[in-house]
Amino acid sequence: MPAQNAPRPTPENIFNALRAYQNSAALKAGIELDVFTAIADGSNDPAALAKKLGAAERGVRILCDSLTVLGFLTKLLTKEGSQYSLTEESAIFLNRHSPAYVGSMTNFMHSDALVGNFARLAEAVKKGGTVSAAGDNEQPHDEIWVNFAKSMAPLSFPGAAFIAQLTGMPEGQSCKVLDIAAGHGMYGITMARQNANAHVTAVDWEKVLEVAQENARAAGVAERYAVRPGSAFTADLGEGYDYVLLTNIFHHFDPATCEKLMTRVHAALKPGGKAVTLEFVPNEDRVSPATAATFSLVMLAMTDQGDAYTFSEYQEMFGNAGFKRTTLHPVPDMPQQVLVSEK
Repeated sequence: MPAQNAPRPTPENIFNALRAYQNSAALKAGIELDVFTAIADGSNDPAALAKKLGAAERGVRILCDSLTVLGFLTKLLTKEGSQYSLTEESAIFLNRHSPAYVGSMTNFMHSDALVGNFARLAEAVKKGGTVSAAGDNEQPHDEIWVNFAKSMAPLSFPGAAFIAQLTGMPEGQSCKVLDIAAGHGMYGITMARQNANAHVTAVDWEKVLEVAQENARAAGVAERYAVRPGSAFTADLGEGYDYVLLTNIFHHFDPATCEKLMTRVHAALKPGGKAVTLEFVPNEDRVSPATAATFSLVMLAMTDQGDAYTFSEYQEMFGNAGFKRTTLHPVPDMPQQVLVSEK
């Protein structure tokens, strides 16, 4: 029986969940139109914004009101009319002039591949894996992963900086780093930027590595950035590495495949070397914290066998691959965690 005076159930939560895609579309439109940058530059009323953006004033007003409701803008009513301002979050992450700008993520997060697979989620639930032909992540799928490499680099910066500190890069010790499934390359590149004696080898598909090499050149570390095109499961990884980076890769595969990859990593490390894994790691209840826990649903929609694994599951997989100890390190202000495994 419900407690006396408890709030009566309403369908509001159901309604809001079903219309959540509309909120996402509003943010996407704000990013595409560069609303946040325009406001940062001083166009902060509907008329000025409309002129700046080449858009209808009515459309701008309605969009900005919605972005205010969603917490991305604030609104002040004056005698002259409405004035919009950026929240602190939007000023840091959605103003194109900010070095922490993350607006490029919309190109991947709203890609046809991602949105299309979620539109068929019920089918994926019945099957127990993606209904997409691109669910086997041991294959290149250049269209998806080049887009990821070009779009998602800004989200890597906090984790990359944390890993560089955790591995002692500012101390400047000579080291060899292997970056598996490097993508945009920013994790290894950040280590090389913080340590002039770090040499990085990146493994990924050839077209994806072109993006990483471009980023390495822009960061001024290209002369210490080598590439090995191919699959992480079959390419010659080399040996004698101090660190192997495994950022956002294990969630694409089942435990047996994860162990197979980690066994290759163990062989590539020198004695005493460390594997450094960045992942969404839910608690043992698998329903908290929210972002890490719901990442399993992304893998259900996008992969054949992927999942978000708990720390105990990683400990078992990595132990089976030969690692003697794995420790867990939360990344500040991010929903991911770093696992450090010692050979």
